Amino acid sequence: MSCVARCAHTRRKTKEGVLVAEIIDGQKPHIDYNCIPWVIYTHPEIAWVGQTEQALKAEGREFKTGQFLMLANGRAMGIGETDGFIKVIADARTDEILGVHIISANASDLIAEAVVAIEFKAASEDIGRICHPHPSLSEVMREAALAVDKRTLNI
Repeated sequence: MSCVARCAHTRRKTKEGVLVAEIIDGQKPHIDYNCIPWVIYTHPEIAWVGQTEQALKAEGREFKTGQFLMLANGRAMGIGETDGFIKVIADARTDEILGVHIISANASDLIAEAVVAIEFKAASEDIGRICHPHPSLSEVMREAALAVDKRTLNI
């Protein structure tokens, strides 16, 4: 089993263990396997959550995408980590975020915002309206979300 498969398998098993404990405690937990992030710890890191364009095409679902390069981010330039991008995939009709893919330094940290967005069925516009710290790598998430409707602020 590869490192990425082992890490995702461990996260899934941990989540399932918590689910069992919550059931025993009388709670009503759930697991959305679509919301479990995947990370490859390379340089730059690779992280994703949700659906891929290929999977959405295969099921005939209409979608739109927005992508923003790390190269255009001031923080990335300042720390010398300009390789990569963030891509947001959203439903063409509802704008609900269906998937996020990141290749970047700190992708393993940046993916958390996408996990929350998908778990709570946020729209790309929701991420685009959230104030992100400046300068920060997380601003690329906002720009990618804005790019879904071709509304990036930088470039």
